[in-house]
Amino acid sequence: MGFDVVATAYDRFMGQWSRPLAELVVERLDPHRGDRALDVGCGPGVLTAVLVERLGAEAVAAVDPSAPFVAAASARLPGVDVRRGRAEQLPFPDAHVDLAVANLVVHFMREPVGGLGEMARVTRAGGRVAATVWDHAGGTGPLATFWTVAREIDPSVTDESALAGARQGHLHELVTSAGLEDPVDDLLTVTRRFATFEDWWAPFELGVGPAGDHVATLSPADREALRDALRDRLGDGPFELGAAAWFVVGRVAG
Repeated sequence: MGFDVVATAYDRFMGQWSRPLAELVVERLDPHRGDRALDVGCGPGVLTAVLVERLGAEAVAAVDPSAPFVAAASARLPGVDVRRGRAEQLPFPDAHVDLAVANLVVHFMREPVGGLGEMARVTRAGGRVAATVWDHAGGTGPLATFWTVAREIDPSVTDESALAGARQGHLHELVTSAGLEDPVDDLLTVTRRFATFEDWWAPFELGVGPAGDHVATLSPADREALRDALRDRLGDGPFELGAAAWFVVGRVAG
């Protein structure tokens, strides 16, 4: 999976979408000063930064398996406790935080229920665990046009629609299976305006995530064919695209 990349590559590819989504998530959760929060799968610190704005650096911790992302988050957010580790084995003690959030991460966990269960373990009784996943299966995620055209060219292409939590109701099922109580669901939508087609396309060539992996495997001719087909679909720009993500928040029992 293409996430062992420099932070600026992630910023250009998914950060333009994940930052406004992170703002919606934190607005919805509405944490207050005095709360401690953990960002699970923090990447280069997009959601972490929004939590810091609300709670202060000393009240926020973060974890990610990618060494470049951990280094970037640490440098960008002094005072935040950023550690390297996987969601399924979080390097934090029991009941360490009041709120644990996995923004656009559950679908990449090796064991989603186990990862959510670990988030519950490090959250105090009565605290909250929240997660988001793009609506890849419903065709309203930020990569919907890319994957639609890629499949039209090559029907054997594997997109992200089968990933955990990417279809309606599945994230709710995972949260419930992890033992969290009273889960509440929502669909959060963000929009992004692109001045030109190249502004939209260029980040796909940076090797980030499954889409970046797919582009990297293509021959120069096939890559150009995909690029041209996408330009035909979207136009030269400017254009605006929307993206929706499933959101669930549950409470830790006790």
